[in-house]
Amino acid sequence: MYGWNGKILHINLTCLDFHVETPGMDFYKKFIGGKGMGGYYLRQCATLPYDHPDMGIALFTGPLVATIAPTSGRAHLVSKSPLTGLVGDASVGGKLATQLKRAGWDGMVITGKSPYPIGIEISNDQVKFCRCDHLWGQDTRKVYEILFQNKPNLKKASLACIGQAGENGVSFASITVDQHHTAGRTGLGRSFGVKHLKYIQVQGQGHTIVKDAKGLKKAREEIIRLTAASPALMGQYGFTHLGTGAVYDLMANRRMMPTDNFRATRFEPAAALNAAAYSKRYAPRKHGCRGCHILCKKIGTKGNLPFTMPEFETMSHFTALIGCQDTDLVLEANDRCNRYGMDTISAAVTLATRREITGQNFTAASLLALLDDMALNQGEGKQLNKGALAYATALGRPETAMTVKGMELPAYDPRGAYGMALGYALSTRGGCHLRAYPISHEIFRKPVATDRFSFSGKARIIKIAEDTNAVVDSLTACKFIIFAAGLEEYAKAYTAVTGVESSAQDLMSIGERIYYNERIINCLNGFDAKNDDLPQRFFNEPGTSGNQIQIPPIDREEFMNARKKYYDIRGLDPCGNPLKSKTLELGLQWTNL
Repeated sequence: MYGWNGKILHINLTCLDFHVETPGMDFYKKFIGGKGMGGYYLRQCATLPYDHPDMGIALFTGPLVATIAPTSGRAHLVSKSPLTGLVGDASVGGKLATQLKRAGWDGMVITGKSPYPIGIEISNDQVKFCRCDHLWGQDTRKVYEILFQNKPNLKKASLACIGQAGENGVSFASITVDQHHTAGRTGLGRSFGVKHLKYIQVQGQGHTIVKDAKGLKKAREEIIRLTAASPALMGQYGFTHLGTGAVYDLMANRRMMPTDNFRATRFEPAAALNAAAYSKRYAPRKHGCRGCHILCKKIGTKGNLPFTMPEFETMSHFTALIGCQDTDLVLEANDRCNRYGMDTISAAVTLATRREITGQNFTAASLLALLDDMALNQGEGKQLNKGALAYATALGRPETAMTVKGMELPAYDPRGAYGMALGYALSTRGGCHLRAYPISHEIFRKPVATDRFSFSGKARIIKIAEDTNAVVDSLTACKFIIFAAGLEEYAKAYTAVTGVESSAQDLMSIGERIYYNERIINCLNGFDAKNDDLPQRFFNEPGTSGNQIQIPPIDREEFMNARKKYYDIRGLDPCGNPLKSKTLELGLQWTNL
């Protein structure tokens, strides 16, 4: 077997034991790795509650991991989301995927529940369970220091851990990898917490066996060449220099920056709060995932301690969305969320919901105190840490929660990009920009520019992008590189690594299978067309027009027509449910829904 190791680790935390699965080649060809394999195992326990001991947490690498394929150092986690009850998954960088692959594993599935705080330590084929009561209650930075400080033998090891948010049941708790990388959005930190799983530490010395080293080198060169020609990725104002914060100015200038809890789309002070301002003031250094040449993550230093600079969504939501102009406060809020292990997008949207309902603006002290209360499950934080929709509903104001399927919306106002509007509504994990990332063609104008104020052609574009990103998350690679390269180049890399002859269309077909499987899982949990929708605010209220840009409300009838076209193209019935014929066509198991 080339590219894959042929072994999957199954861990049971109730018994504190494990066994090894060795799937056949057909399984690997069908689901590839990463998101695909994680979804396969989630389907086996799809209708269980997220906190049931038999609910699995899947962590998978892909065939390109630990090779010279560009941006291949990513892992994918999949379980049921504690926040939404939907498919809950997250792509994460750092060294985690590379070390797990080098340890000889394609992935792992964790079930059961430990009776006490536990850590899993993997060194090649050795698996050790470490009771860690002394780490329970510690934040992610402290856990890293305790486990890694003055231990040169762990220099190459990777650490995934939760902070107090995951321990205390925050519905949007995240998992921190190697201090600076986050598996966020869907609450998988809480999934760790209910199993009493504090950390996973992995190190390996093996190597991925590649079928065609020369072919892989050639594919790599093509991808690197295309990346170098991309202004969005490698230009002076692109991700490599400014990080994902490079998007901040674009959203502000196009009047689609969510402001005052999505009641407006223009934040006047934005020009002084952009990525260039952060770069000038804090002088961060470049950092990235293992195997990445783009290095979009930025690391600053406070005293002798490194801290993670905020990503675009955090920059935007902790300024425009909540009415803040203090970049020092944004950095501190971001740092606290990272240390507690708490998703910044969900935290900020929930705070913005509170601000609208109460009419109370935040001071630096009150903002940070509420973040503390959320993570520590105390005071008002006991209500806030359930997420924006649960909080607003409890106060009788559910219309103020800017969520889709219970997940808080990121920093792209859908009234300014109709592909994003459709992508939000249809995303299998809730209000997510990354399932289809239509910003690539609506704002970056890549690979083909589209009219951002039109639904024309968007249904098919969203479907194709969802399938593309599903297979990218399974190989695994970074979605950002698809701004420049495409599945044509990655099919060459996949073929060279695994020896499985594949075209871009072959990979797209696998991506379609992976994504359709997620629609099935959500359907099994009662989600259908009624959930594929946006908050009514976007249909009833305009954004902030000006500078010859009009931001009207989204036309409800046009949106519904586009959604219907998507259902037809995706192979769903009029209620958004999977069809038996399409399910079997894609080689998936049919369950009466």
